[in-house]
Amino acid sequence: MVGSAILRALAKLGYTNLIVKSSTDLDLRNQTAVFDFYSENQPKYTFLAAAKVGGILANKNNKAQFLYDNLMIQSNVIHAAHLNKTKKLLFLGSSCIYPKHAEQPIKEDSLLTGELEETNSAYAIAKIAGIEMCKSYRQQFGSNFISVMPPNLYGTNDNYDLENSHVLPALIRKFHEAKVDNNPSVLVWGTGTPLREFLHVDDLADSCVFLMNNYNDADIINSGSGEEISIKNLAELIKSIIGFEGIIEYDQSKPDGTPRKLLDNSKIHRLGWKATISLKDGIQRLIKELYDC
Repeated sequence: MVGSAILRALAKLGYTNLIVKSSTDLDLRNQTAVFDFYSENQPKYTFLAAAKVGGILANKNNKAQFLYDNLMIQSNVIHAAHLNKTKKLLFLGSSCIYPKHAEQPIKEDSLLTGELEETNSAYAIAKIAGIEMCKSYRQQFGSNFISVMPPNLYGTNDNYDLENSHVLPALIRKFHEAKVDNNPSVLVWGTGTPLREFLHVDDLADSCVFLMNNYNDADIINSGSGEEISIKNLAELIKSIIGFEGIIEYDQSKPDGTPRKLLDNSKIHRLGWKATISLKDGIQRLIKELYDC
């Protein structure tokens, strides 16, 4: 999802010399394959958007896979970029790197100041390792590697698997199928009380290109929408946009995750970038794209 959005953003700006490999063509967990790719292609700039990702249940049930895959992907790419003297690398982390009970909105210096949320701790630890790699290669070798932290993402090419996807795409699929099948209700995991910040993937891509051109510091930087909503209100919003007329039920046996995750985006705002796609407009655009309605 993120990689394809970055490609669209680059193409829109007129960039043409783009080197792209799908996961089926290049397994980034394979060090030899990654090193050969870098040696052969010598990319000057790298957007490291590849990752093993999933929703709250996928993170909870597949900790070893999330930890291993992400550590291997980022370690291979970051080291290969260093060996081949890549001019600049942008590493994408996640807001889940921050402590479960971090002060809100979450500033970048909250990193490593408290315990992580247990359900996605393995993914978060892998991402924190990637951040530390970028800092360490900068310190030891002078590599211009930067780290960007987005909130929950949604948009074109998202994953809609009901067991493994993130909350927003899962809700879109649930409400659409319930409307088509005339179901009386839709079941939402958890209590509905957690607060989340969502960023359209096209806004993230725009911010990544902006930061590649304008940010060169060792410290991490947040890139969010600044728009916060509860899971309950998100469900109501998607229900309204799709036009489902049944009721919403909550499965409180499912985990809620972190109570609140709102990023402090003042740092990127000072540089001159802000998100432009509102949550409502972004969801409407996505539903129209998916279901032509």
